[in-house]
Amino acid sequence: MEKSLFRYIWTHSKRDQLFICFVVLLSQPFYFISLDLPRQIVNQAIQGEAFKDGNVTAPFLELGFDWPQWLGGGSVQIFEGFQVGRIGLLIGLSCLFLFFVVVNNGFKYWVNVSKGVLGERMLRRMRFDLFAMVLRFTPEALRTVKSSETATIIKDEVEPIGGFIGDAFITPVLLGLQASTALFFIMVQNVWLGLMALGVIALQFTIIPRLRRELLRLGKQRQLASRELAGRIGEVLDGIEVVHVHNAYAWERAEIGNRLFGLFNIRLKIYNRKFAVKFLNNFLSQVTPFLFYAVGGYFALRGTLDIGQLVAVISAYRELPPPLKELIDWDQQRLDVQVKYDQVTQHFAEERLGPMIEPKEEEEDAPLVGSLTAENLCLSGSHGDTIIDNASFSLGLPAKVALISNGSPAASMMARVLARRIPNFSGRICFGDRDLAQLPASVAGRRIAYAGVDPILFPGSIRDNLIYGLRTKPMGQSEEDRREAARRLAEAARSGNPFESISDQWVDYRRVGVKDEQELDRVLVSLLERVEMGEAIYLFGLVGRIDPERHTALAERLVEARSRLRENFRSNGMADLVEPFDLDRYNDQSTVAENLLFGVPVSGEFMGRNLALNPQFRSAIDKAELTDDLTTMGLQIAETMTEIFQGLPPGHPLFAQFSFIGADELPEFQAILRRRARGATDLKQEARTRLLALPLAYIEARHRLGLLDDDLKKRIVETRSLVRETLEKGFATGVEFYDPERICSAAPLRDNLLFGRVNYQVADARHRVAEAIAAVIREFDLLEDVERIGLDHEVGTAGRLLSPQERASVNLVRCLVKRPDIMIIDGALAPFDEERAERILQALFDYLDQQSLFMVLPNDRQAAAFDVQIRVSDGRIVTEKTAGPQGRAPKPGAEAAQSVAGEVA
Repeated sequence: MEKSLFRYIWTHSKRDQLFICFVVLLSQPFYFISLDLPRQIVNQAIQGEAFKDGNVTAPFLELGFDWPQWLGGGSVQIFEGFQVGRIGLLIGLSCLFLFFVVVNNGFKYWVNVSKGVLGERMLRRMRFDLFAMVLRFTPEALRTVKSSETATIIKDEVEPIGGFIGDAFITPVLLGLQASTALFFIMVQNVWLGLMALGVIALQFTIIPRLRRELLRLGKQRQLASRELAGRIGEVLDGIEVVHVHNAYAWERAEIGNRLFGLFNIRLKIYNRKFAVKFLNNFLSQVTPFLFYAVGGYFALRGTLDIGQLVAVISAYRELPPPLKELIDWDQQRLDVQVKYDQVTQHFAEERLGPMIEPKEEEEDAPLVGSLTAENLCLSGSHGDTIIDNASFSLGLPAKVALISNGSPAASMMARVLARRIPNFSGRICFGDRDLAQLPASVAGRRIAYAGVDPILFPGSIRDNLIYGLRTKPMGQSEEDRREAARRLAEAARSGNPFESISDQWVDYRRVGVKDEQELDRVLVSLLERVEMGEAIYLFGLVGRIDPERHTALAERLVEARSRLRENFRSNGMADLVEPFDLDRYNDQSTVAENLLFGVPVSGEFMGRNLALNPQFRSAIDKAELTDDLTTMGLQIAETMTEIFQGLPPGHPLFAQFSFIGADELPEFQAILRRRARGATDLKQEARTRLLALPLAYIEARHRLGLLDDDLKKRIVETRSLVRETLEKGFATGVEFYDPERICSAAPLRDNLLFGRVNYQVADARHRVAEAIAAVIREFDLLEDVERIGLDHEVGTAGRLLSPQERASVNLVRCLVKRPDIMIIDGALAPFDEERAERILQALFDYLDQQSLFMVLPNDRQAAAFDVQIRVSDGRIVTEKTAGPQGRAPKPGAEAAQSVAGEVA
C-alpha cells in the first residue's frame, strides 16, 4: 500500500473526487445569492428602497448585467421581470430565499451522499487490499502476528479511515468555499467587519490545531492499548482450557482489569483535553458576533452601514462558524487518520509479505516428477542455531520418502521447507529444472499437499473443509440476475474487488475425475473410509437433518423405511424397544413439553424454559386448565431437587442426571419454597413461570419421581390439539408438528426413521435399535444418502465439534482429494493409536502408488516401508535407498518406545 494516505486516496478515487468538487464549485453562486437575499428583503421590501421616488411597483426577478468600463460600459437586460407591489415584493423575495435554501440543501444532500458512497467504496477497497496482504503473510510473520489484532485492524481500525476518505479532498473544498464566500460577502458589505472576522478566524486556525497535537499522541496511545487489549482477550480465549486447568481466573481478571484501567486513564485525558479545546473554540466563535453587534451597530448609527447590510452581515456570519469548525475538525481528523493509517501500514509491512508469483504459461503447472535435488541447503532455527548446514541430496520421483531426525526438529523443518512453509533458507531445491522457491503459489498449492500436526479447519460442514483445496478458481458462472450482476461487477471494478462471485461454480470436479457433486461425495466418503472415518460419517448422517422440499424422493423413501422398521420391530418381537409417537397416547420416553407440542421446536421461543414464557403456549394450557397442575408439579420437583442437591458441590454428576435446576439456581428455588412454606399461597408471576418450566423437561421413564399419573397424562394428550390450534391461529412457525405420513425436517434423520423414542428401560436397547436401523438403511439403499447428509455435519469453530482423530482424518482427506504430486505428512497421524496409524499409513501407500509421499518419522523403526530414507544428523543429510520392494510397515514389538502415531512435528 501507499505510505501516504492522501496518495492512496487520490490514486484510486481522483475521478470521483474531481467530479464532486466540480459540483461543489457549481453550488457556490447559489450559496452567494442566498446570502445576499436577506439584505434585499430588508432594504428593498421592508425599508422600501425599491419604491423610492413615489414608485408604486418595483421589478421582481429582473435579470441583467452591467458591462465593465474597459469593455465599453452599458448594461444588458435578459428579462425585465414582473412589476409587483411592496407586499408582493416581500413575499416574492422571501419565497425566492426559501427556494435557494432548498437548492443549497439539495446540493449538500447530493454531495454528502456522494462522499459517503465514495468513502464506503474506498473502505471496501482498503479492507480487501489488507485481506489480500494477510494471504501473503509469510510463515515467520504468522508466528509473530496475532490473528485477533489483525482482524481488529481490518474490521475496526480502518473504519474511521474509510469515513475520512470521502472527506479527504471534498470537505476542505466545500467548507473552504463556503467560508470564503461568506467572508467575501462580509467584506463586500464592510471591509472592517470582514477584517475582524478574518482576524478571529486566523486566531482559531493558529491556536486550536496546536492544542490538538496532544490529542493525537493520546489517540495513538489509545489505539495501541485497544489493539493490545483485543489481542490479549484473543489469547485468553484461545487458551481458555489452560485457564480452567490451572485455575488462573483471578490472574486473568486482574490483568484485563489493569489493561482496562490504563485504557480508562488515556481516554480520561483525551476527554479533558478535547473539551478544553472545544470550550476555547466556542468562545472564539462567539467573540465575532459581539464585535459585529458593537462595531457594526456603531457604523450603522454613524450612517456608514445601513440596517440591511448589518442584518446580512450577521446572517452571513451565522453561516461562517460551522464550516470553520468543521474545517478545524477536518484537520484534526486528518492528522488522527494519518496516524491510524501509518500504524496499519506498519502492521502490513512489506517485510512480512511473501512474493506473489503467478504462472505465466500452462506448462508451469506440469506435474512435479523426475528428480528432487537440493544443493548447498542451509537452514537455521528460530534462535539462529544451525539445523542443516550446506547439505545436498538428490532422489528420483515419485517415491515414498522417510524423513528421519531421531528426536530433533530437523526432519520436520525439512518437510516444511519442501511444503514451502519455511521460505527463509539458503541454497536451492529443484524439481527437475524448476526451482521450488520460484514456483507460483497456484502451482505449489495444486501440486504439493502438507498435513501437519495441528489440523486447521474452518467453520462450515465437513464437505466444505474437504473440498477446500478444490476451490482455487471459478469453473463456471452461476445464473445471476443480469441487472444485479452488472451492478456487482461495476462496483467490483470501482472498488478494486474481485469480479468472481461466491455463488459461481468453484469446485474443480475434473481434478478429482468426477462429473458432479454426487460423484464427488462418493469419492469423499471413499477417502474417509480409507482413513477409517466412514463410521463417523454414517453416525453424523443419522443425526443430520434433511429438507423434504429439496430431497423429495429421499423424504418419501424415509417414510417407507419408517413403516418397514416398525414392521420389523413387531415381527421380531422388538416392539418394546421403541415407544412410537402416537397422537392419542402419552410418550413416557419424551418430556412433558414434547408431549404437549407433539412436534419439534424450530425457534428459540419454544425451546427449553422459553416455552414457559411463550404467551400462545401459556394461553393454550390455561384454557386446558393445566397451568396449576404443572405449577404444583414444578413445586414438587423443586422440593425434591433441593433435598437431593443439598450440600453437593457444583459439577456433581447428579446435576447432569436431574437437569432441572443448575447449581447456581438452587438459592432462588429455595427462596421460593421458603415463601411457600410460610403460607404464601399467591406466588409472583416470575416464580410461577420458573416453577412451570421445571416439569416441561420431566421424563417419567428417566427421572422416575412418580409425578405423572394416568389422569394427568390423559389431560396432556387432550391438550395437544388445543396447543396446535392456538399456535396455528397465531401464525406461529416455531414448531414443526409430527405427522406419520411425512418427514419432520426439524428432527434428526434417525428420529424420523424411528418416529418415536428408544425405551432405555430395556437392556441393550440402543445397540439393538442401531442394528435394526442399519438393516433398514441397507434394505432401502439409503446408505449413500445418509453419508451425504453426514458430510453436511458442522465442524464448528476450528473444528471443535470434532474429535482430534476426526480433525486429523479430515485434514488428511482434504490433502488427498486434490490429488497432489507430493504428499507431505508431518505429525498428521499423531492423534491416532498405533494400530490405526499403521493401517492409515498402508492405505496412503496404496492410494498414492503413483505419487510421492514424504513422511516425518521419529526413528528408523518404520523406515523400512519407504523407498528412500533421508536422515538429518548434526546438520548433515544422508540419503539411503531401501533394499527390496516397498512393503507395509512392520508391526512394532512391545519393547518399542515410539511409533508412527507419536511422530514429532
